[in-house]
Amino acid sequence: MTAARTSATIRYTAMRLGIFVGSFVVVAALVHFGVLPKGLGESNFVWVLLLALVVSAPLSFILLRKQRDEMSEQLVGKVDSAKARLEANRAQEDGAVQ
Repeated sequence: MTAARTSATIRYTAMRLGIFVGSFVVVAALVHFGVLPKGLGESNFVWVLLLALVVSAPLSFILLRKQRDEMSEQLVGKVDSAKARLEANRAQEDGAVQ
């Protein structure tokens, strides 16, 4: 297993977090300057947080397609190897019982 394949999930997660943080900063700036409403009462932080989530989700879906595919390939490989080990263990147990 190479280091590049090991870090596909970490790289995807870090990039997704980066997109969220960037969205949060942009939304907070827009709220601060009055372009977007400030929310109701003391809910300003929650409003900005939820709006940043809504903005960052489609951006992540579009911008991180390649990283998501790499992560998926890595996970499929791990699941397939685990299934193969499980099947080998079952075959070994069947041989020992007979």
